[in-house]
Amino acid sequence: MTALADTAANDVEAYLDRHEKKSMLRFITCGSVDDGKSTLIGRLLYDSKLLYEDQIADLEADSKKVGTQGGEIDFALLVDGLAAEREQGITIDVAYRFFSTDRRKFIVADTPGHEQYTRNMATGASTADLAILLVDARQGVLTQTRRHSFIASLLGIRRIVVAVNKMDLIDYDRGRFDAIEAEYRAFADGLGFDSIVCIPISALKGDNVAEKSAATSWHHGPALLPYLETVDIDREGDEAADFRMPVQWVNRPNLDFRGFAGTIAAGVARPGDDIVVVPSGKRSRIASIVSMNGALDAAGRDQSITLTLEDEIDVSRGDLICAGGAPAQQTDQFAANLIWMAEEALLPGRQYVLKTDNQTTTATVTELKHKINVNTLERQPAKTLDLNEVAFCNFSLGQPIAFDPYKENRRTGSFILIDKLTNATVAAGMIDFSLRRAQNVHWQDLDIDKAARARAKHQRPCILWFTGLSGSGKSTIANLVEKRLADIGRHTYILDGDNVRHGLNKDLGFTDADRVENIRRVGETARLMVDAGMIVLVSFISPFTSERRMARDLVEDGEFIEIHVETPLEVCEARDVKGLYARARRGEIKNFTGIDSAYEAPAAPEIRVDTTERSAEQAAAEIVDFLDARGYLAAR
Repeated sequence: MTALADTAANDVEAYLDRHEKKSMLRFITCGSVDDGKSTLIGRLLYDSKLLYEDQIADLEADSKKVGTQGGEIDFALLVDGLAAEREQGITIDVAYRFFSTDRRKFIVADTPGHEQYTRNMATGASTADLAILLVDARQGVLTQTRRHSFIASLLGIRRIVVAVNKMDLIDYDRGRFDAIEAEYRAFADGLGFDSIVCIPISALKGDNVAEKSAATSWHHGPALLPYLETVDIDREGDEAADFRMPVQWVNRPNLDFRGFAGTIAAGVARPGDDIVVVPSGKRSRIASIVSMNGALDAAGRDQSITLTLEDEIDVSRGDLICAGGAPAQQTDQFAANLIWMAEEALLPGRQYVLKTDNQTTTATVTELKHKINVNTLERQPAKTLDLNEVAFCNFSLGQPIAFDPYKENRRTGSFILIDKLTNATVAAGMIDFSLRRAQNVHWQDLDIDKAARARAKHQRPCILWFTGLSGSGKSTIANLVEKRLADIGRHTYILDGDNVRHGLNKDLGFTDADRVENIRRVGETARLMVDAGMIVLVSFISPFTSERRMARDLVEDGEFIEIHVETPLEVCEARDVKGLYARARRGEIKNFTGIDSAYEAPAAPEIRVDTTERSAEQAAAEIVDFLDARGYLAAR
């Protein structure tokens, strides 16, 4: 998630330089679609009269400039310009607006209210100090209102402004406003917000935006902009926080200079401070701090700097430089809150790419402990997660990462999940704690390794992964291959889909989530057998590309041989030895591959077998010849 939140970092720095002496507030506007976010932002920009000039060109409507720095801005054109950006899809990411008043400078994350863009709201909220939650006075508190509130709470926002908008359309009815405020406060009672301020507004007419409105004389609270100018954002903890800087670049322009560049995630750095590098544990002291403006006596959170150290220690891109007395934790298993952002459901057991602020590794949800009903905040059992759902999960990683709990550090406690096939970001997560077993379980060094076991068997270990539809002939061919290998004295074992479901996987059904877990367990078992030096024959439908790829990634290059038994559906159905297709067609079997559950055929298997053109015996002979020609049947 931090990878998404770094958007527009250069613009932010330029803005801060222009208004250096003023305090700064980062906030997000959120809420349901058509609750008036564009109109409110337009009103704030219009009333502030200090729109950041480099962005004015982005706020044109019909090629007309909407204003100039410090000059008069046409409000209607300004709002039209913001709306036009939405129509063009600009806010599918996050649009950052910069404006200033005499008392404070502001950065607002402008995000869409549509449900399918919840991911963008999470991105904007990840660096915000405060959230303005818009509610249409006619509609009241909606599901998206609750969802955005819950996400804001998860992402560490502790101050909420509930802007009840379009009060002019209900004749500034105090009773309606009071009812919405009561409903929202009752819902948000368990979300841990430090303050909730409710303000009746009309963004279109300006009521209670820049100043108090006579139309709501019954409202004794502040107007919105004066509140934003004076709200206290506690940043005293910034300097006291433990120093963290992810290394983004090792800078060595010549032999006399070696620096480590990055953006400070927490704390303050000063020359002479002790540091420790994670994961290596190497220690040194800060020799100097260099920025674009020259050497610095100190640098704090969000500053981009280059550190030089007193000692020549090994530091690489992706390492985390920490305060010497308080290094970040390391773990390969943790519990985290997760916001799912993809149309395709989360499947526990499926392998994803996990990216933190400075590291990338593989990750699997090992247990989906519960999901949250955003309307009631009730914890509910779940096997999968759908678009915009939120859950608490356990994770297992391909390698340890350095982290701090999210509640202590947003930057080093957050991550995103990426789909390995599409490269799309599918989730954002906030790490809660490392699982105890991650500290208690360690690899044991063994004297006899895989190579020694394979030499004793006079073969190269590998997995022969047979995939194809039910009835394609996978098990028959695998059985014939094993018999041929046994005849020449090779050491083998077959993991057959039906047989394994009588024991190891007897607790699993045939949903997509169960199929993923089925293959995960079999892949791990096959990996252990390869480590034992064996040739393992795996005969499973294994319908999903992701899980076959996961099984491949468990072993070394050359140890996974994918065999697609490419028998057409109509041929498999005509054979129907077990009568399964007939039952599936009658609706007696659900989630049957090829009928009402998808099969993703391999794009480039090592071996492709068409049983409509050759017999099972011929296919088996071809596979054994493949192994012999590539040296699998002789020890290295």
